[in-house]
Amino acid sequence: MQSTTTIATGSWLAHAQAGEWTEALTGLGIRVGLALLLFLVGRYVISWILSLGIRALDRSRVDTTASLFLRKVASVTMTILLILAALQVIGVPMTSMIAVLGAAGLAIGLALKDSLSNIASGVMLVTLKPFKVGDFVTIHGEVGTVEAVSIFQTCVRGADNQVIVLPNSLITRDSIINHTPEDMRRIGLSLPISYTADIDTARAIAIELMHADERILAEPAPSVLVYALGENHIDLGVRCYTNNADNFVTKCALLEALKKAYDKAGVSPGFQQREVVLYSRDGEGGRVPLNVRPKGAQPAQDHPTPP
Repeated sequence: MQSTTTIATGSWLAHAQAGEWTEALTGLGIRVGLALLLFLVGRYVISWILSLGIRALDRSRVDTTASLFLRKVASVTMTILLILAALQVIGVPMTSMIAVLGAAGLAIGLALKDSLSNIASGVMLVTLKPFKVGDFVTIHGEVGTVEAVSIFQTCVRGADNQVIVLPNSLITRDSIINHTPEDMRRIGLSLPISYTADIDTARAIAIELMHADERILAEPAPSVLVYALGENHIDLGVRCYTNNADNFVTKCALLEALKKAYDKAGVSPGFQQREVVLYSRDGEGGRVPLNVRPKGAQPAQDHPTPP
């Protein structure tokens, strides 16, 4: 009788525990399903909010650089909040999550201090606006057109169509040359001509070529100046202004035209020159230049070179 009662009691406990496990798993499954539903709906709502924000920024005439940067920051922030809300629906205590996130944030901050520096630099670039998307810049020796400024890095399209990715912290630590803040850019050429060439002729040829090129602006007026008097040549400075889009092509065309016109007019370029003096031994063991014959010395044919 006792054995029968024990078996019945154990069977009831097993059924009770199985029922509790089934109920717990069912509840967990429902919570996970609700969390997934919340996440999916939340992602749709975030996309809708971001699209509204982008349209509002466009109506406010905020530049593209700041608009893209703010969109990415807002997207990351709202996604993190959505994940925390989904975890709370599952049943994860928020106090525990905050404690874990605080400890993880400290560890991640120490491990990713360079990345955090890039984020701070990205905020500075968007706030100070040394350049914007579409500007032609020189950054850390790299030349190209700015395509995007993100949270961690800036993408520049090079002249050879290559993509150059620069960390934001590197940009704020180095010099930034923005070639397109204005509508026009200057062409500055330094042309060496020999001391025997006529400066007025060289100047007149350059001025005539610059006036003949329609891409070169009349104002500010083109000019040709003497930059320096070097050891072997005169440095002429040829200066003119063009629109931004025409700058590089016009510079190359002007260089070619100047070379051809100077050759035709007989304006010789200046070259680096070195004078080499050869010495020989005189009869007393001293050294004399070969082109300077010592007083009373015999002609060179009287002193044959030893084999």
